[in-house]
Amino acid sequence: MSNIRPKHTTLTQFSVADDCLQIGGMSLVRLAQRVGQTPFYAYDRQKITQRVALLRQHLPGEIHLHYAMKANPMPAVVQHMANLVDGIDVASLGEMKVALDTMMASTKISFAGPGKRAAELSCAIAAGIVINMESEQEMAHIASLGEDLDICPKVAVRVNPDFELKSSAIKMGGGSKPFGVDAERVPAMLARMGELGLNFEGFHIFSGSQNLKAAALQEAHEKTLQLAIRLAENAPMPVRLLNIGGGFGIPYFPGEEALDIVAVGENLQRLLAEVKRQLPQSQIVLELGRYLVGEAGIYVCRVLERKLSRGQVFLVTDGGLHHHLAASGNFGQVIRKNYPVVVGNKIRGSKRETVSVVGPLCTPLDLLADQMEMARAEAGDMIVVYQSGAYGLTASPTAFLNHPPPVEVLV
Repeated sequence: MSNIRPKHTTLTQFSVADDCLQIGGMSLVRLAQRVGQTPFYAYDRQKITQRVALLRQHLPGEIHLHYAMKANPMPAVVQHMANLVDGIDVASLGEMKVALDTMMASTKISFAGPGKRAAELSCAIAAGIVINMESEQEMAHIASLGEDLDICPKVAVRVNPDFELKSSAIKMGGGSKPFGVDAERVPAMLARMGELGLNFEGFHIFSGSQNLKAAALQEAHEKTLQLAIRLAENAPMPVRLLNIGGGFGIPYFPGEEALDIVAVGENLQRLLAEVKRQLPQSQIVLELGRYLVGEAGIYVCRVLERKLSRGQVFLVTDGGLHHHLAASGNFGQVIRKNYPVVVGNKIRGSKRETVSVVGPLCTPLDLLADQMEMARAEAGDMIVVYQSGAYGLTASPTAFLNHPPPVEVLV
């Protein structure tokens, strides 16, 4: 079997000066000095702002952008995002508290996810947050809590559609799912909602995530909007909110190309004409997380030792899967593939070599790069994992083996 690994396409979102990565207007070396330790995550606020601006440029003006903060719930990131987008989606009480601390109006915050607890629901009801209901039982629970609080809850129905987002890395709709209400059950639920006197806002229809195929997203958007129009015929009041999910992906691995956002935007512009006619009061929402922050972040760890084992060089670092599970290949990958990884203070380097980058954990799963070609690194050099702004720290088992947690900075 060949040991040749496909090369990553060179990423250009961050500039390089004197062979050192630049982020947030400073060199990686200077940033590491400012942070005071490794490992750390760094998120570039300008890159986040530019990504939102890109969407505003190419999506129809009627589209409202919401940030799915599960992608990166760091409070400073959420605070920055609240100045850029039209709403925030949360998935827990902890995330809700972070969102409520921002300038975002509570009426522009939505709460999704199965298994919501009574305390979470009560907080959302009291704050005036829109609750995306995942089941008939949850609807009854919300109505009861609303009576106890003497508040009419704002609700939307999260729909499990009878289709999925093709070419999606993570399937969130179609078939049997723990998320949302099966589309065929929604009409009866809407009828019951009218009896319960809930404040119906609309629908949340989300079929998949991490998609790089414009054609797949175009098809999903068309099916989603058609489904919403059909379901609205049974709604107890006009649809005011129609969240068509997100699913916009970013390239991680060799051979992947960036999503054609222009084509996606042009298709939405065409579809919205019919939606406006059928659902004139509806506000169309795109809820995005990874696409907004993923490429704006890096993970940085430091080489502790070069180790040679039977002809293979290992760079042993102070970071690993306990900080960045996704980069280790243990967060949904079926076949492990390398994230883009470089020696951050020697991007090109005068010498190159093929190495594996590992962490300090006592498991062979602690692998950040497997047989990748990069600049020759020595102890003290810094390893950078690109595409680390989404599903990084909070998606990782930080308590594993009780190593210190990394720092997060927004620069």
